[in-house]
Amino acid sequence: MAEVAPEIVFDDFAKVDIRAGRVIRAEPYPEARKPAIKLWIDFGPGIGEKRSSAQITEHYAPDALLGRQVLAVVNFPPRQIGKFQSEVLVLGLPDAEGAIVLIGPDQPVPLGGRLS
Repeated sequence: MAEVAPEIVFDDFAKVDIRAGRVIRAEPYPEARKPAIKLWIDFGPGIGEKRSSAQITEHYAPDALLGRQVLAVVNFPPRQIGKFQSEVLVLGLPDAEGAIVLIGPDQPVPLGGRLS
């Protein structure tokens, strides 16, 4: 059974800015230490296009991600992943074997919509 994280107050959760975006470009990232895909995600007019490196190669091919809506944390500082700068953290859950499955809305939502 997974351990439960320490209790937080709502104000702590509210600091995490999770937004809906659409994958507009995806490429393999063979230079990464662990297999990954480079993503370019459109979050709409308020946030714009952001990049992310995601270790999601077990379940996804770059071409299959185009047009998919995903959820990502947009207010973490950028992180250098090899020669690629990841600007947002795309969210997912591990399957039974630990491979990441992306999470996103099950109906179309406006780009940049904030998780509430």
